[in-house]
Amino acid sequence: MEFTEFSEKVVQINRVSKKTKGGNRIGFSVLIVVGDRQGQVGVGLGKAADVATAIQKGIKRAKRYLVKAPLKGQTIPYAIRLKRGAAEVLLKPAPVGTGIIAGGAVRAVVEAAGIKNIVAKILGSNNKASNVYATLEALKKLNQLDKIKKGK
Repeated sequence: MEFTEFSEKVVQINRVSKKTKGGNRIGFSVLIVVGDRQGQVGVGLGKAADVATAIQKGIKRAKRYLVKAPLKGQTIPYAIRLKRGAAEVLLKPAPVGTGIIAGGAVRAVVEAAGIKNIVAKILGSNNKASNVYATLEALKKLNQLDKIKKGK
């Protein structure tokens, strides 16, 4: 397996506090997107007592569960609308020169995957984590559709 350079993007950092008998216990959860900009992308959620460790855990988890996104030139092969929980995303292929027209959560996943031209819309939840996972699910589904269409 050849080594490829991954780009990492922190999407969200949450400070989590828990009441205990001895006082408050503070931790952090970090949602991170990792991709090689050539079609592979992964999402990881890292939790730890400090941000740096949470980021490292998130990166490790994201690299473990990479998804292959189908590319047709610099865009995706088909339009897809996918609902996952409360989040719903719409991804549409775009002609060369359009760029990435997408909201923050979807934009992070699409950039990491290496898609250069796409139009996307978040239709459901405002929750960044839900939207990131819905986008990843949509790319997975696109990969399955692409394999079926090509007859593999």
